[in-house]
Parts: sequence; C-alpha cells; structure tokens
Amino acid sequence: MSEAEARRQRQLLAALSLRGEPPALRERGARAERGLAAYRANASALAERALAAACPTLQAMLGEADFAALARAFWRDHPPQRGDLGEWGGELPGWIAAQAGLAEWPWLADSAWLDLALHHNERAADVSPELASLALLGEAEPAQIDLRLAAGMQLRVSAHPIASIHAAHRSGAPEAFAPVRAALAAGQGEAVCVSRAGWHAQVHRVSARELAFMLTLLRGASLAVALEAAGEGFDFGAWLQRAIEAEWLKGAARRIDSVKPHSTEPST
Repeated sequence: MSEAEARRQRQLLAALSLRGEPPALRERGARAERGLAAYRANASALAERALAAACPTLQAMLGEADFAALARAFWRDHPPQRGDLGEWGGELPGWIAAQAGLAEWPWLADSAWLDLALHHNERAADVSPELASLALLGEAEPAQIDLRLAAGMQLRVSAHPIASIHAAHRSGAPEAFAPVRAALAAGQGEAVCVSRAGWHAQVHRVSARELAFMLTLLRGASLAVALEAAGEGFDFGAWLQRAIEAEWLKGAARRIDSVKPHSTEPST
C-alpha cells in the first residue's frame, strides 16, 4: 500500500469517527457527503455489533438502546486501528471508568473487562497442556520448579461482584439477581480468573490466597516463591486438583537457574 493510500484511509477513518477533516475523496459535493454519511451510519452499526459480540453482559445491563449509544461514543473516541474488529475494545474498561455519566454504576468498567477477557481468551491460540511434566513436583524441590499456567489466563481483583453479575446475566433467572443485589449493597468484591476449558472461556472465583499464588507464578517466580506469597493456610494439593480440572495448567519445568553446570575439571 502506498503512503498516499494509507494516508487517505487514515483520513477516512478520522472522518468516520467525526474527527478531523473529510478525506480526499474522489468525489466532491452533496453526493460525496451523502456517501460519507452512509459510511458513518454503517460504522455505527459495526461498532454496535462488534462490541455486543464482545460484551454481552455489558449490553444486558445497559439495554440495547443505551448500549448502542455507548458503542457509538466509544467508536468516536477509540476507533479501531486494525481490520479485525474482534480485536477492538481493549480501551473500553478505562474509557467507561472515565465517563462521569456512568459513575452511578461503578461496576460497569470491571464487568466490561470481564466480558473482554472472556472474548479475547476464546480467540487466543490453542496450547496443549503437558500434564506429564507435573511428575516433576515429586522429583524436585519447589525452588527448582517453574509451574506454568495456561496461556491467555487473566486475573483481576474487583471491588464489585463481577463474576456473580456475569453469572446472573447468563442465567437470566430472576432469582439469580438477588445475591448480586445483596453483594452490591454490601460492597462485596470478587477476585476472578479467566481461563479456557476446551473451546470455551470460563470465569472462576478465586480466593485471595489463590490469587496471590497464581499472580506470583505469572510473574515468573518459582513454585517456592509462589507458595510463600500465598501464605500459611494455602492448600496446594486442593489448588492443584482444581487447576487440573479447570485446565489452568500448562505444565511444570525445572528452573534454569537451579540446574548446576557440569564440572569442567579433569577427572583423575
């Protein structure tokens, strides 16, 4: 693509998002303006559909009309930077948190994050677990082991019950919302883990100890350091069983810094 064509496309994107001057279209006048208006209308529809596919819980909470308005406003402020609209939306949680008009519903931003985490997790590349490597847990000291979590896993602590909100909207049953209202009234938050089992991304509530343990592993620390971060009372055996069932684990490996180099001294 030539630089001139790339510049024209950037100008068109700016015009579609109602920012900047209209691009150097091949036509001028009323017909060109009508065409650009049609592109803008289509962009609004694309924004609504793309964001609804990624954020069904957010759409359910806002209702279709308000969600459509939010999608259009978000498109104007953060237009897509690539052709795959499935990758669009990463700035949405922060954008929602900055909207003064949405301050009455402070859980919307974290709920949007959870929707997007699930959406992007399902689009990630498949990685086969190497569970046979877990035999290393019985062969080496924790300080010598890297326990590797599945690719695409995301963890978050929210001041709001976002896992419960998500589950209630997926259920749709009226009685499912009673504990959500109670948790919101009490100011109860939740820590969540997003991972994939098979083809489907899932939400798991995790305890503070589980969260500390897994966050430490994700930072590349050894199993020993992660166990220390989880603190006394952390049941590693129970966590391991849960991790295997939920497909949180990729496998285990011996830490490179724990492998002693072979001696270079001559034998006698």
